[in-house]
Amino acid sequence: MDDKTQDKAKKKEERRYYSDGPVLEENGSSRFRRKVGRGMSVFLVIAAGLLFYFALLRLPVISGVIREIFQVLKPIIYGLAIAYLLNPIVKFVDSQLTPFLEKKISSRKKVRGIARCVGIFAAIIVLIFVIVTLLNMMIPELYTSIRDMVLTVPSQLSHLVDKVMEMNSQNSTLSRFLNNILKEGTEYIQNWMRSDLLNRINIVMSNLTVGVINIVSELLNAVIGIIVSIYVLFSKEKFASQCKKIMYAIFRPSQANMILHLTAKGNEIFGGFIIGKIIDSAIIGVLCFLGLSLMKMPYTMLVSVIVGVTNVIPFFGPYIGAIPSAILIMLADFRMGIYFIIFIIVLQQIDGNIIGPKILGDTTGLSSFWVIFAIMLGGGLFGIPGMILGVPTFAVIYYIVNMLLDHLLEKKKLPVNTKAYGEKSYVNSEGKYIHQEEKEVQEEEGNERCQ
Repeated sequence: MDDKTQDKAKKKEERRYYSDGPVLEENGSSRFRRKVGRGMSVFLVIAAGLLFYFALLRLPVISGVIREIFQVLKPIIYGLAIAYLLNPIVKFVDSQLTPFLEKKISSRKKVRGIARCVGIFAAIIVLIFVIVTLLNMMIPELYTSIRDMVLTVPSQLSHLVDKVMEMNSQNSTLSRFLNNILKEGTEYIQNWMRSDLLNRINIVMSNLTVGVINIVSELLNAVIGIIVSIYVLFSKEKFASQCKKIMYAIFRPSQANMILHLTAKGNEIFGGFIIGKIIDSAIIGVLCFLGLSLMKMPYTMLVSVIVGVTNVIPFFGPYIGAIPSAILIMLADFRMGIYFIIFIIVLQQIDGNIIGPKILGDTTGLSSFWVIFAIMLGGGLFGIPGMILGVPTFAVIYYIVNMLLDHLLEKKKLPVNTKAYGEKSYVNSEGKYIHQEEKEVQEEEGNERCQ
């Protein structure tokens, strides 16, 4: 067997070990060692409690320091995120180009270097192509949509006011109620313009200046992040080896293998969910643009961008994007707004039942309830990023808890399959699993013997 075949077999065995999951071990120890370990555990718990208490007292200072560190390291974070998204392209090019280069070049180091350079170059070209294409498609259409909205919305509001005034001409309870609302609203707007308008304008102008500076800063961070991602993709194997080395140096082999297994599982869940969701949202955005273009709806590109971007958020995303879009279209044409709502409902049904399952599959392993729970918890704590990343994060936590529960059940020699714990199943006082149907069969057989 040659070296290449041995290397492939070794890598396959390692991947199977980490993907299947290592076995939780229980090492025996002496009585003295157990007492020392118990004492150290108590000491560490007390020390951790004291540190946590003082950390709560200094929470504003600690959060400020963390925020400052995050701002400084933002280009690095962007680079890691971009490298993570571009890594599938690099891996695909490596897998396709390496066998071809091995036939032409004898040096394995040169083959890896050339394949990696071509893969990273292809990934960066794809990234730039996608960004430029989206900007060329979006900016002119968005400018036209926003310009039309600015020109038409005032006239539409004026038309709405005329309708209300026409209703006011009729002597009815509704007309008097609307008249009072208009009167109070007009007085409020006049008072607001006299007292708060100038202050609001100053605040808006200062925020606009700060916003422009922040946008330029974020664009600069993104450019630096692309450069950082190139270095990360070049050295990803070295970084992975260094992390594995640290794990085996600090932890016991069983613990290190468990951490590596969870890391691989987390990468599988996050990669499958995020990349699949981006592809799914891009398809939904394109289908929305094509459908709205065929129906000749107003603000086609603007609405398609809103629907495509918000579709990244699981479950609630379609509604978050569809509601303001429907209101915007209804201001231009009420009938078109109704058609848009029907179209979005049909499109989301296609996405939820056909497109989404084909692309995402069962990447998270969560039921619908836990998906909603993860979105609401992540959104409540961290906003929009929490709604997007809450589902894969909770899926990893769910996997860890499920794995620990399975380990405890295996120690008690009980079944780990959830379906085994149905309504007619239980565990008796001796710790033995009993299925009610099997027990009924045994009792019937016993009664037949007695007869």
